[in-house]
Amino acid sequence: MQPLILIADDEKTIRSFLKVSLETQDYKCIEADCGASALMLAASHNPDILVLDLGLPDMDGIDVIKKLRALSQLPIIVVSARGHDREKVEALDAGADDYLTKPFSVSELLARIRVTLRHQSGSRLSESSGGTLLALGDLSIDEDKRRVWLGGEELHLTPNEYRVLALLFKHQGKVLTHRFIIENIWGAFASDDTQSLRVTLGNLRRKLKEDPAQPRYIITEIGVGYRLADE
Repeated sequence: MQPLILIADDEKTIRSFLKVSLETQDYKCIEADCGASALMLAASHNPDILVLDLGLPDMDGIDVIKKLRALSQLPIIVVSARGHDREKVEALDAGADDYLTKPFSVSELLARIRVTLRHQSGSRLSESSGGTLLALGDLSIDEDKRRVWLGGEELHLTPNEYRVLALLFKHQGKVLTHRFIIENIWGAFASDDTQSLRVTLGNLRRKLKEDPAQPRYIITEIGVGYRLADE
């Protein structure tokens, strides 16, 4: 089945260009020219990925992300002319999975889409084959259901927060470099996503109620990367 991509951008020329570029790679596309239309199509068509511009005419793209995150874990790739770290952090904090600054190459967007679809495929495989319950102290993760608990309370994580935590659990006790984590979560083309990783880890640690001075779960190896604490 062809993956379905929802393209939300107010500029028709950009939507058309992206649609043609993606359809030549065997993706199906639907288009939205405003935030309300993007939300409606996301609900009615259940796309595999949303490619979202932040500068929409009726509402800011950040608000679209927040509204979607209240209802869905639909993967969101932001493509925006807003290139400052502040805007990027704001979009990632709101729940975006990835961020590309305009202008960008189609090959890079395609690479990010492939990475996102691989994550989804891996999730479906885990759900169909039966997963594993992993635990570290009061923290536990159900790989089958992609659910996380802390002290018996379920945590609500964004897709990337979950992926980072699952990756750390998979390699528990081993130091994972920044580059290793970035390539596994954002893909090999994500050469500038150290900031995305810091934002994701910061949000994850807050949800884990980590004491920055004495972290219990995620240990920072300064200048190298991160590791999940041993038992």
